[in-house]
Amino acid sequence: MAPPPPPTAAERGHEVRQRLLRAGAELITERGWSAVSTRAVAERAEVGQGLVHYHFASLGALLRQAALGAVEALLHELTVLLKAAATPQEALERILSTLDAYSGTDTTSLLFTETYLAATRDEELKSGLARLLTGAREELAGHLRVQRVRQPQETAAVLMAAVDGLMLHRPVSPSLSSAAVGPVLRRLLIGTNSGGETA
Repeated sequence: MAPPPPPTAAERGHEVRQRLLRAGAELITERGWSAVSTRAVAERAEVGQGLVHYHFASLGALLRQAALGAVEALLHELTVLLKAAATPQEALERILSTLDAYSGTDTTSLLFTETYLAATRDEELKSGLARLLTGAREELAGHLRVQRVRQPQETAAVLMAAVDGLMLHRPVSPSLSSAAVGPVLRRLLIGTNSGGETA
């Protein structure tokens, strides 16, 4: 059998970019956003420092893309779960069960915390984060609308904010599990169901 052809320049470039993005995301969680340097990213990705600026306009651009990519991946995961849910309550259960996988001190939680904090000082990051969250809220609101939940837009916004808040609070309040907060959020959904009684 003939050996596979060597990777093209485009494929090699894509692979280097992905290594740099992974390195950036890892270092954000380990050191904090402001402590990540070009040299540290290059060393973690095992490439020369010049390649950082060859593939990205700046270190900030690399970190923004790494962080927003991670946020987008998690939001996509939640969207897939929502689309498979038959009722609003089932959708909530799926979201909460996913949330329980994050302790607040795991790499994903730390990356989210650092990203939210950095977004208060970085307008471009804030804009990108807002775009992703708005899209996720629209997806959730659409699902709630199909399930005949009243005020789907507002309900989606509150539920998304609650999930974000739980992830941010989990490191200092480990007791905030799905079992603890689930009943409260279920009452919120029951109270907004068309024809349902306010809890």
